[in-house]
Amino acid sequence: MKIRPLRDRVVVRRVEEETTSAGGIVLPGTATEKPNQGVVVAVGDGVFLDNGEKRPVGVSVGDKVIFGKYADSNTVKIDGEELIILSENDISAVLEG
Repeated sequence: MKIRPLRDRVVVRRVEEETTSAGGIVLPGTATEKPNQGVVVAVGDGVFLDNGEKRPVGVSVGDKVIFGKYADSNTVKIDGEELIILSENDISAVLEG
């Protein structure tokens, strides 16, 4: 199944990372706090400005982004995968490099 966000919405797949505790125990991503980083999997077509022009969304599919800790209020499951639908305003930064 495909998902196509509308306007300035962005669909993000959360990045789960393993971490190591102070005692050397490897903790899987499910045992730690949810990360606030993810990879963009779909982008809306943009938003219309007051002057009638369409402004495209500032991120692209494949970008690794940082979003707000409480921005996952629109979590959906598609084909068994958990995805987050965010407004472009909920994205704080794009990680490069």
